[in-house]
Amino acid sequence: MTGRVHLYDIDNIDTDRIIPGKYTKTLNVSTFADHCLEDLDSDFKTKVQQGDILVGGWNFGCGSSREQAPIALKVSGISVVIARSFSRIFYRNAINIGLPILEIPEHDISDGTHLHIEFESGKVVDGDTEYSSTPLPQIMIDILNAGGLVQYLKKNKAYNL
Repeated sequence: MTGRVHLYDIDNIDTDRIIPGKYTKTLNVSTFADHCLEDLDSDFKTKVQQGDILVGGWNFGCGSSREQAPIALKVSGISVVIARSFSRIFYRNAINIGLPILEIPEHDISDGTHLHIEFESGKVVDGDTEYSSTPLPQIMIDILNAGGLVQYLKKNKAYNL
């Protein structure tokens, strides 16, 4: 996949900064796009386009365990999140809802650049620079390819879903 970068190389971006809690009390998740990252960048909703890539700092997605945070990024158009590290619960929630995430602790990715990503190999290409992300286990790649955990379980006829 290829996409344009929105760089927020800030440590400890928590789930409340991704989607403020006051907007999560709905089943209409498409409304999350209007408020995604609004406290961090009030122009984010007008800048982001389908297929874009968000790049964050250390401990991205810390805070509460709400799965609305990765959902908000996904419905906003973000196709993958790259960070130096992720909160473990955000990492798992992102995979579960079908939002690809990659850890690259050391990088010099710039805002607005276009990245080419190969998920199976973990390779991320930024112009002439190539980064290796922490590889995802095959089961997580399978879950992402299915569109999330529920779709994966349905496809594999698990738990009579």
